[in-house]
Order: sequence, then structure tokens, then C-alpha cells
Amino acid sequence: MPGTRKLGKPTDQRMAMLRLMTTELLDHGQIKTTITRAKEVAPLAERMITLGKKQTLASYRQALSFLTKEDVAKKLFDEIAPNYNHRNGGYTRIVRIGPRRGDSAEMAIIQLV
Repeated sequence: MPGTRKLGKPTDQRMAMLRLMTTELLDHGQIKTTITRAKEVAPLAERMITLGKKQTLASYRQALSFLTKEDVAKKLFDEIAPNYNHRNGGYTRIVRIGPRRGDSAEMAIIQLV
């Protein structure tokens, strides 16, 4: 995908981090991270919710192959995705919360709408 941010990590580490962040976002409803990481997690979380809306065995297995916790995949298909049946995308929101104290990195909260 062109325009993918590398986030200063090799591909395997970057994908592992994004998978974990997506799983935690779906589990807790919101996470606090840097703006660039939030912008990378948003499309992945939206893709998982879209898979959840399909409610097929194939889409469940696709979600399981990406998410790091099986109970989060079950929660995605049983609770989260049915709430978004009336929406055609736009399931996440990124709210800027200012710089981090230690290194002044721009922080944001990414949350499910």
C-alpha cells in the first residue's frame, strides 16, 4: 500500500505492533497513542469491523488471523459489528490531545464512534 508509514520499525515488528493496537482498540473501545500510529491503526480497525458486519465463517477466520486474541474476535462479531450495521464506514475517530511530556510527540486518542 503506497503511503504506508514505516514508524521506525522493520515490517514484522510494525505489523505485530499494529495488530496488537487494533486488538486493544476493539477490546477497550479507545486507546491513547501518537497521531501517526493512530492514523495507521484506523484503517485496520475499520477493515476488521467491516469483516464483522459480514457475519460469515470466512470473515470470522480472516479476523482471527489478524487479531491477537480470540475473545476479541468473538466480541467483534457478537457486539461491536452489529452496532455499525446502519453505518457505511467511519467507525473510528482520532482526537488530538497535545504533546507528550517526555519527548513532545503529538498524542491522540483513537476511539470507536
